[in-house]
Amino acid sequence: MNDITTNILDWHKQINRDLPWKNTDDPYFIWLSEIILQQTRVAQGTPYYLKFIELFPSVHDLARASQEEVFKAWEGLGYYSRARNLHAAAKFISEELDGQFPNRYESILQLKGVGPYTAAAIASFAFGEDRAVLDGNVFRVLARLFDIDLDILSTPGKKMFSKIAQELLPSGHAAAYNQAIMDFGALQCTPQKPNCMFCTLQEHCEAFQHGTIDQRPVKKKAAKKRKRYFHFLDTSASGILCIEKRQDKDVWEGLFQFPLVETKGSAPLDITAWNIKTLNQNDHPIQLKVEIKQTLSHQIIYGSFYQFVGKPDAETIQQMLITEGNIQCISMQELDQYGLPRLINRYLGR
Repeated sequence: MNDITTNILDWHKQINRDLPWKNTDDPYFIWLSEIILQQTRVAQGTPYYLKFIELFPSVHDLARASQEEVFKAWEGLGYYSRARNLHAAAKFISEELDGQFPNRYESILQLKGVGPYTAAAIASFAFGEDRAVLDGNVFRVLARLFDIDLDILSTPGKKMFSKIAQELLPSGHAAAYNQAIMDFGALQCTPQKPNCMFCTLQEHCEAFQHGTIDQRPVKKKAAKKRKRYFHFLDTSASGILCIEKRQDKDVWEGLFQFPLVETKGSAPLDITAWNIKTLNQNDHPIQLKVEIKQTLSHQIIYGSFYQFVGKPDAETIQQMLITEGNIQCISMQELDQYGLPRLINRYLGR
């Protein structure tokens, strides 16, 4: 075991980062935590993990749940493809593997929504396989330790980092080491203002010696975010709430929203924009109530919410809207049964 590995393990023994998924080797619970924590901070993800293990204590429970139930539990975490893949993989494990979680890296990697990092984490934490993990924290630690100027997302970069990570992994101690180096990146070698002056790896850190800490890791700039303009019709003033399920392979797929019109700009609309033939602008005018912006990983959503000026008859609105696409009308009390995008929950003050 080399000095870097020994120092990281020794450092980890001195900290007490007690997280609920650390004290188990159950692959189902570890898998849940890893999927939830993809692109999610620990502080945000922990309550969701606790909610999931309460609602779905076994892979069979998760597999038997409806998609709406899974999305409702996931509501607010974002990146809903994770929830779809989680549900699909649970069904596969429950129905095709009789509930037995795959126990090798290569077979875990075949599960829907599982990539190399997640497969390595599950294989090492649940089954003790000697697989090094490479998440954002580990990339950062290794990039600074060895002052690597390769883009971490490039093919040569991934190859080099994988080689170094595996070389540092102590045989037979993968779980302890993987957890230690991830915690080291999260708590010590942080993205901004790392604690270099009191770092156990200072003498080994090439970026510290060369003054390039702030330049590591190298990651290409993200593409410019796409701007989208969503116009939502809120019918709650009539006593009922009309919603529709997003069907296309697009943001929020599978979640429910108010009747929507998407435009190329933010100019206000009138009721005719929703193509409800029996309602017209003069008989049922609407007004823009509020505008809310939500920034996602690759796009920015500008949401405009409209309400009727008066209070159209609820039965009339229901008859008109329910024939449009996949729209259904519910009471406000029923809303808790449906998974909604964060943008709409913000509008509703939820």
